[in-house]
Amino acid sequence: MRAVKSTIAAAGILKRNNIQGDESEIVLKALIDINLPKFLEQDISLFQNIISDLFPKTKKPENQFGLLTASINESLKELFLSPIPGFVKKVYQLLDTMEVRHGIMLVGPTGSGKTSNFNVLKLAISRIAPTMTDNEEQKQLNP
Repeated sequence: MRAVKSTIAAAGILKRNNIQGDESEIVLKALIDINLPKFLEQDISLFQNIISDLFPKTKKPENQFGLLTASINESLKELFLSPIPGFVKKVYQLLDTMEVRHGIMLVGPTGSGKTSNFNVLKLAISRIAPTMTDNEEQKQLNP
């Protein structure tokens, strides 16, 4: 039931931020954003096949993170990290997960980038947060 609640909460956030969007696209994006970060590499293709069967004609909308993208790139440079696309994707997935869950746990082997992921996101959000009101911040993080 927690997974269903999280998906509904994520869809609600997306709907509030994108009122004119197609509901099937919103639900698809919510399902992917909530579940994909939890899967192991070998399970991702199975999940994507299931999603394509459930939503055959719906294309997944791309994330538009606005100011956060530039802030993440600056944070990577400040922390002397390379902007590897897979790592940056995990930073966005952490943000998506934190928006709908009360508590999270980063798990993985030693040296896999858990702390760096968290630190990049923390620094990126801290960099842009003082310049915005709460409503503007939500729209910039997840338009």
